[in-house]
Amino acid sequence: MEREGKINENNPENLQEKCQNLEEENRELKAKIKWYEEQFRLAKEKQFGKSSEKTEVYGDQPGFFDEAENEADCKVAEPSMEEITYSRKKRVGKREEDLSSLPVEIIEYDLADEEKTCNQCGQAMHTMSKETRRELKIIPAQVNVVEHVRYIYSCRNCEKTAIDVPIKKAKMPNPVIPNSVASPSTIAYIMTQKYKMAAPLYRLEQDFKAQSIPINRQNMANWIINSAENWLSHIYDVFRQELLKRDVLHSDETPVQVIRQTSKKSSSNSYMWLYRSSQGEKPVVLYDYQPTRSSSNPKRFLAGFKGYLHTDGYSGYHNLSPDIKIVGCWAHYPRCMIIRGNSAQAA
Repeated sequence: MEREGKINENNPENLQEKCQNLEEENRELKAKIKWYEEQFRLAKEKQFGKSSEKTEVYGDQPGFFDEAENEADCKVAEPSMEEITYSRKKRVGKREEDLSSLPVEIIEYDLADEEKTCNQCGQAMHTMSKETRRELKIIPAQVNVVEHVRYIYSCRNCEKTAIDVPIKKAKMPNPVIPNSVASPSTIAYIMTQKYKMAAPLYRLEQDFKAQSIPINRQNMANWIINSAENWLSHIYDVFRQELLKRDVLHSDETPVQVIRQTSKKSSSNSYMWLYRSSQGEKPVVLYDYQPTRSSSNPKRFLAGFKGYLHTDGYSGYHNLSPDIKIVGCWAHYPRCMIIRGNSAQAA
């Protein structure tokens, strides 16, 4: 006799009830999966979907590539030298497992000589051991004003007796940007924070303002563009020549929206072309902004390259040059086969 409350699995009625419960649970799980799939689709559409509004495309942050161009304003005056100052703060960071690569500052805490005697017998005490506590001390960025003073000499005798007075000036390095207070270290810091640490210029402006440093985002944008055009472009050209010497390259293009364009609508797509060297060697990665997706862009950029070019299935990479052999991507292969299969079925 079965105990009360225990289901007899051999009873057909109990088995039928169990199957009905499992089917109901299965329907609920399928409904949940559909709901999660719809939420995932909406999230992907929101993240990667088209939008003409700057805030919708980038969220709370300005554009990564075109922020400098949007903020640049040559009419904005440079910050005055007298207002620049600096502050020093100490912050305690989180302990790391390995601190061997960092410089060590040792602070010792010892007893006074009169305290190194035993309270019980009055004899001198010896050092039994030492207790060490390690912590990180972070020194924030320091900003100083550097005054370049050049001495100029003239001849007093010639000033009295001659028509032309010889003048000699001591050698002094030229500024990185004429008539600007920006130094190479200042521009390097701003570029590093923006392009490596992904800190937008308005946030850097707030950080500088908190330290009483009058550098606004227009100044920073002007400095970035000026340095990129007059200095970094030469380094870019050297890297491009090095890239074209490789045997295997990878290339891809991604759409970007540039808000301020005179010849195109702000909602239309421009393209950031990416070229990089293959793995297993010193990496070379270069971006090339172009307003179109035309095949003339990679043809121009890769002029002189001889080797294998690893791309997706975009036809714009085909027929670039007889010296360039296009090789496909295994990650894109299943997708291409699905598209071709659907096209064949539709035909």
